[in-house]
Amino acid sequence: MKAFKVTVSDCIGCYSCQIACKDEHCSNDWTPYAKPQPEIGQFWGKLHETTRGKTPHVKVSYVWVPCQHCKNAPCIEACPVDAIYRRSDGLIIIDPKKCTGCQNCLNSDACPYNVIFFNQGLNIAQKCTGCAHLLDRGWPINEPRCVDNCPIGDLVFGEESALDLTGTETLHPEYGTNPSVYYKNLPKKFIRGCVYTANNEEVVIGATCTLTGEGVNVTQMTNDWGDFWFDGLKDNGTYTLKIEGAGKTKTISDISTAKDVGLGEIAL
Repeated sequence: MKAFKVTVSDCIGCYSCQIACKDEHCSNDWTPYAKPQPEIGQFWGKLHETTRGKTPHVKVSYVWVPCQHCKNAPCIEACPVDAIYRRSDGLIIIDPKKCTGCQNCLNSDACPYNVIFFNQGLNIAQKCTGCAHLLDRGWPINEPRCVDNCPIGDLVFGEESALDLTGTETLHPEYGTNPSVYYKNLPKKFIRGCVYTANNEEVVIGATCTLTGEGVNVTQMTNDWGDFWFDGLKDNGTYTLKIEGAGKTKTISDISTAKDVGLGEIAL
């Protein structure tokens, strides 16, 4: 069974994956795998760029999201004309000849990842095919164009049994779709800030910062710029931060990680 591995932390945000998908599928008819992708309005594989936190404590993350080629794909059951099918290698295809344009597969229950698109000009649903047309036609590189075009090897494609999936996870396992796209180092929530003294507005180096909550009890020291950064935190968690430095103590309670948290400058 074919699978993708995406090492998120290595991504440099060059968008080469997204460009390659456009280059391969726009103006190219790969029937029976797919009709041409529209030049605008669709990205069968999209690089999601997210700015996290609050200035000056921010991160930018990039997550490549194609069709997840789920092993328990609800889109297959949602199609009333059997236009969506799973190949023997695990890739899921929408047959452009069978698709009637009913759009059942675009429902969030049929595709909770929102990676199926509707081509109004052709009246068909479309999505990533894993470049099955290249695999079947003996392309020597034997991998999708997005993978081939990644300049740093962030994307890997091959037999799932042969991939090193140690430390990987899938997007939204709560959906129960059992995806064939595995991610390493997906961004986790963080809490960050800068500690300074209120009287002379100097950063506090070596202040003790202790974060507790959601089973976490970790301590770190502020760096040479007075900054601390707690990463890898739980989504929608609630935490308490205690800061000790410059002979003073400050406690900040009920910090929610519904979003990444940039606390800005914190005066002692």
